[in-house]
Amino acid sequence: MRILLLGATGTIGRATARALVRRGHETVCLVRSRESAGPDLQVLLAGCEMRFGNVLDPESVGRDGLRSERFDAIVSCLASRTGLPDDAWAIDHHAHVHALQAARRADVGRFVLLSALCVQKPLLEFQRAKLAFEAKLARSGMSHSIVRPTAFFKSLSGQVERVRRGQPFVVFGDGTLTSCKPISDDDLAEYLVDCLDRPDLQNRTLPIGGPGPAITPREQGECLFRLLGRQPAFRCVPVRLLDGIVRILEASGRVVPALARKAELARIGRYYATESMLVLDPETGTYDAEATPSFGTRTLFEYYAAVLRGEAPLSERGDHAVF
Repeated sequence: MRILLLGATGTIGRATARALVRRGHETVCLVRSRESAGPDLQVLLAGCEMRFGNVLDPESVGRDGLRSERFDAIVSCLASRTGLPDDAWAIDHHAHVHALQAARRADVGRFVLLSALCVQKPLLEFQRAKLAFEAKLARSGMSHSIVRPTAFFKSLSGQVERVRRGQPFVVFGDGTLTSCKPISDDDLAEYLVDCLDRPDLQNRTLPIGGPGPAITPREQGECLFRLLGRQPAFRCVPVRLLDGIVRILEASGRVVPALARKAELARIGRYYATESMLVLDPETGTYDAEATPSFGTRTLFEYYAAVLRGEAPLSERGDHAVF
């Protein structure tokens, strides 16, 4: 197939570009600018054609990406960097609406969207923005797949270095408040590409996790200590401390706008500290590990082991560090 890939510069976008090329798809990546591409990105996106545009421009996907040429599908790995409201609505909603409109004008047959499992319990603005576009895509009449993955390896790797330096592993509550089925970038990329070929994955909303059972933050810490041959050491942070921080920042944000931004980041942090990344049973309101599909071959613990042996780079977290 001929594919236009959006969000190719992110870690999952790069993995998806590799998967598309491996499967023999002709892949065009729409990236921000020649400067943002650089020689490193040209190597990382080897086998793809790069075109340059701005997804915030309503006409750019059509003008700079599709160029009135034949494309079979758009695959989007676009996501807001911080989850802050302005960024979220600009990228998670408006940019995707522009892309969908361009796809329909160009008679593109399919749209594969990378969303997030956390939208099933929308308490934050970025979740509402994602859901708003999901609804538009579902109503568009275009063949589509809405993929909602669980936690990413990069979101769960922020404490590898601190533990290696001999510091305790930080958990909220006792470390068992939440659990997830982490999925690697490469496994998620393979699943996204599967959506192009498999009819059973089309016109559906698809929660997906990685292989193996659901794991808690405490189990993540215990694994790191075990791999380092050390006795586990945890620092437990009460959730009520997060609640207090959120309340203070919310009150201060009414006076100082910059603190309103920090309040939203604190709300995002609290969400991930207290909500599992598993399928939510709408009837009981509980998270269900058994109902969360598993896919792929690489586990988070295998990734931790490879990082500590120096065989794999530590995933770049960027703005995910706020979580």
